[in-house]
Amino acid sequence: MSTAENYGPADSRYDNTPGWFRRSGRSGLRLPLISLGCWHNFGDPGTDAGHHGDEASLHANARAMLFAAFDNGITHFDLANNYGPGPGAAERRVGRILKEDFKGYRDELIVSTKAGYWMWPGPYGEWGS
Repeated sequence: MSTAENYGPADSRYDNTPGWFRRSGRSGLRLPLISLGCWHNFGDPGTDAGHHGDEASLHANARAMLFAAFDNGITHFDLANNYGPGPGAAERRVGRILKEDFKGYRDELIVSTKAGYWMWPGPYGEWGS
C-alpha cells in the first residue's frame, strides 16, 4: 500500500477477486461480495472503535481503512446520513477522502447511501426532507 500522502492503489487489487463480483437486482450493477461499511470508524473523534480522540489520527485511520479495502479489491463503500456518530459525519469524512485521495479512481468505486433517518430537530431534519 502507498502512503497516505501519495496514495495509489495496489496494481494487484483485482488479482485475487475472480468471480468476486455479482450482479445486483435488475439493474445489472456489479458489486463485490464484500463491501466496506463506513459507520462507527468514520465519524467524529472519539466515536470510532479505536477511540482515536483527535481529528488527525481518526482521519488517518479512516483513510488507511479505505486504502486497505480498495487495495484488496473492495470497491463498494456503504454510508448513510445517520452514520457517524454524529449524524452525517461519515458521509463528510468519506466524501473528503474520496475527493482528496480517490479522484483518479472514482470510476472503479460504488458508493451507496441511505436517506430518511433523523438528522436534526425541525421539519427538514428527517425522512428525506
